[in-house]
Amino acid sequence: MGQSVKQVIGQVGRVYGPVIEALGVRDGMMLELVMVGDEYLVGEIIKLEGERAVIQVYEDTTGIAPLDPIYGSGMPLSVELGPGLIGNIYDGIQRPLVEIRKLSEHYIDRGIRVASLNRDTHWTFKPLLHEGDQVSGGVSIGTVRETERIEQKILVPPGTSGLLQSIASPGEYRVDEPIAQVETEEGITPLYLMHRWPIRHPRPITRRLPLEIPLITGQRVIDTLFPVARGGTVAIPGGFGTGKTMTQQAVAKWCDADIIVYIGCGERGNEMTDVLTAFPELVDPRTGKSLMERTVLIANTSNMPVSAREASIYTGATIAEYFRDQGFHVAIMADSTSRWAEALRELSGRMEEMPAEEGFPAYLPTRIAEFYERAGYVETEAGSIGSVSIIGAVSPPGGDFSEPVTQHTKRFVRCFWALDRGLANARHYPSISWLDSYSEYLLEISGWWEQNISIEWIKDRREIMDLLLREVKLQQVVKLVGPDALPDSQRFILDVCKLFKEAFLQQNAFDDIDRYSTIEKQVRMLHIIITYWRRGSTAIKRGVTLVKLKKLKVYQDILKMKFSVPNDDLSALSKIEGRLERSMDQLENIYV
Repeated sequence: MGQSVKQVIGQVGRVYGPVIEALGVRDGMMLELVMVGDEYLVGEIIKLEGERAVIQVYEDTTGIAPLDPIYGSGMPLSVELGPGLIGNIYDGIQRPLVEIRKLSEHYIDRGIRVASLNRDTHWTFKPLLHEGDQVSGGVSIGTVRETERIEQKILVPPGTSGLLQSIASPGEYRVDEPIAQVETEEGITPLYLMHRWPIRHPRPITRRLPLEIPLITGQRVIDTLFPVARGGTVAIPGGFGTGKTMTQQAVAKWCDADIIVYIGCGERGNEMTDVLTAFPELVDPRTGKSLMERTVLIANTSNMPVSAREASIYTGATIAEYFRDQGFHVAIMADSTSRWAEALRELSGRMEEMPAEEGFPAYLPTRIAEFYERAGYVETEAGSIGSVSIIGAVSPPGGDFSEPVTQHTKRFVRCFWALDRGLANARHYPSISWLDSYSEYLLEISGWWEQNISIEWIKDRREIMDLLLREVKLQQVVKLVGPDALPDSQRFILDVCKLFKEAFLQQNAFDDIDRYSTIEKQVRMLHIIITYWRRGSTAIKRGVTLVKLKKLKVYQDILKMKFSVPNDDLSALSKIEGRLERSMDQLENIYV
């Protein structure tokens, strides 16, 4: 945390769980960071009324008693932003868990205070500006190489502008050592490798830009059917066991974002353990380096204090905006926003606020909107281009998508990846339903696809989606009369959709080839399946039977192409397409 303690501003009056009522508060501010008791438990003022204040505490309040002192800091709850973030693991209020583990045994000791960014590490600073230069918020005064892949820009904090009076020469510096001085209207302001920013205040931008570039995830059902744009927002709703965490982890592992901020908000400890153990061992397919070299993890498990769970979402969003301001493209994985909403409900109940639907506070939609509004593809104050994409999992009780969190989230996101329990039970992963899911980014990103990948993409996608909808109607008929009552032309629709689901939509996360698909491979695979549909439909009209079509040797090649064709050599797909065309020509010649 690293925030300094001010003076005593009040004393404890009443304690009810993580919420404390303070008395005699004469010098407190709304959303001010405070320390409670002799152990300096971290808290935040969330309500002021006369000399009374309500404080939510981010640690276990066991042992806090009336008349215990409350210390003010004079500043809001903030995070430290600078070198040392990448590869680190924090709790919901940005306490470094790796460092805390050295000081605690099994659990985080109460009142433990460790700087969010290590004060002993020296970073190599390279200045970019000179004395006498005019600077303003968001301008980079130098760089620090944090990892082999990530070079951080040292930014002038937003709201600071003036004449650069001095700047350090190239060398090794700690994050708390002054490296420059700016002459502002208020006086001389020192600059450091790090700066602080309040987590509940979005960092300023110049303007928002159109969302026209897709965020490539390597997951075929997402990139081809329900794509998301860089700077976009996504909800992944699904009941227990449908694969929300698996889907988010797959996107986090393989998407083409520069930085990943993974927020484990109220999730089970074993799921966060999987993330913490898997990410360092995984290799980024674009760089060949560990995925931890582009990842910041925020672990706030279900047994941690509920109020810290509420803050973890904002902590992650602020860290993401910091990297966005440097010109990076950032993806936030929030798992799960339902646990965050439940934290809001619990805190609201303890403050005796009037509940709304299902006990959630009346301001739940506002909070959800504020969170997803922090996404965007933007021009920063310094003129660079960056983005924050937010992918939030929703855990509706019993898989009921009509519950408040899911319904309000749908209002504020433009992409919806609905998980289907039937698909999950059938071991079809990702279990994203092609009937209930949608993406509103299709029209905006289609130009990028046509210009950079294939002009056939949007047409092929539209055709396969039409087939999937026709299959649903035919399946209703099959339930009544059986498949044998259908003509070959309609049974062929069922066959093509089955082939598409097995050969394209279903993806094996444990297969070295299939776990990630380049967009070039996706487009070629889809086009082969659509070619099979078009040529097969023509052949059936000429008298070819469905049995003959399914006996083609190339049919098995199509079924196995996701495993047999590596991402870096797509020549095998050209051979499959060539064999398909020749096989269809031979069949049609027989029936001419």
